[in-house]
Amino acid sequence: MVTKEQYETLVKKIEEMKSSGTVDLSTEEDLSIAIMNLISLEEHFFFTAEKTGKSEYFDLLNEVRSIRKSLLGRMIDKHEGETWCVSKHLLATAMRLIEVGTKLKSDGKEEKAKETFDYSYRIYSLFWALRLKLIDTKELKKVAAEDKPWTLQDIVDKMVNCCDE
Repeated sequence: MVTKEQYETLVKKIEEMKSSGTVDLSTEEDLSIAIMNLISLEEHFFFTAEKTGKSEYFDLLNEVRSIRKSLLGRMIDKHEGETWCVSKHLLATAMRLIEVGTKLKSDGKEEKAKETFDYSYRIYSLFWALRLKLIDTKELKKVAAEDKPWTLQDIVDKMVNCCDE
């Protein structure tokens, strides 16, 4: 759980990062969404190659992977433990849950769709907490399970605003 004091310290840290030009959260949010889509493209090229037996789709997969690695490298600069892979999988999971939620919503399953969207946003919030070094990777599992005031999602809601340019 993040206390109110910790939250205020984190907000101050983020404001300092924003004002010093250390991080542009609006641009980085767009970049994170682009990376999500590149991960999905990798998956689609894999399945297309396997289903069609055409190896040229593996070449396309490799090209997309190279771009994704480069862009993810702009966001995750230190490879502490498994932060690189954790980041990639958090983004991939968030994207897939968005897609599942969208399908559920189009099927009229509003409650399940909302639950799935909420899970996606929680996972996306974990990515941002890791990206901004607000938590230690050892704490990911513990924080994800907590459901108390001043959650990481609350923090990300306050800090990452794609409309704040």
